[in-house]
Amino acid sequence: MDRDQAEMLAISGLQFIAGDPEQLARFLALSGVAPADLRDSAASPDFLSGVLDFFLGDEATLLAFAASTGCDPADIITARNLLSRNRND
Repeated sequence: MDRDQAEMLAISGLQFIAGDPEQLARFLALSGVAPADLRDSAASPDFLSGVLDFFLGDEATLLAFAASTGCDPADIITARNLLSRNRND
């Protein structure tokens, strides 16, 4: 997995979250991001890393997202680590 793939997975994650009002409310509460700022925030590697952290913080949500994308849950961990590492370079 490269950085572009990690970003695409995180963007897919944001779309998954946005498709469920309950998950979206939870994500907004945990992240502190205002609904109006979601689109602009999606361009930030820090924000995208936080999207993946959201999944890693709740196994049921992680498994539901992985199933919806057909990816292995370990891919989400890999993507999160890649985005985190790149933001610290």
